[in-house]
Amino acid sequence: QVQLQESGPGLVKPSQTLSLTCTVSGGSITTNAYYWSWIRQPPEKGLEWMGAIAYSGSTYYSPSLKSRTSISRDTSKNQFTLQLSSVTPEDTAVYYCARGIRVGLGMDYWGKGTLVTVSS
Repeated sequence: QVQLQESGPGLVKPSQTLSLTCTVSGGSITTNAYYWSWIRQPPEKGLEWMGAIAYSGSTYYSPSLKSRTSISRDTSKNQFTLQLSSVTPEDTAVYYCARGIRVGLGMDYWGKGTLVTVSS
């Protein structure tokens, strides 16, 4: 059973960089053909796919967030990380990490999500 767990600060100040880590257990992030995504849901809005890192280490980003987003991984810890720069209150959301069989699609395992609030 694959399990994902998000971790990171719950409060970030405007203009700072939001950083979250997803720790994966029960499966390797380098296993062939899986894509590891970050997805967020602002209050009272729908899910928004932000980006992903593939089993190969290749990265993919939503065009609307590409200029502010970076996803990386630490294979020794079986973790992948999201960094979102220059945050504003509009970046307040529940952030999820998930495993998919394609980029941005076919998510079969999700973390529980973590609320990040952007406020001074």
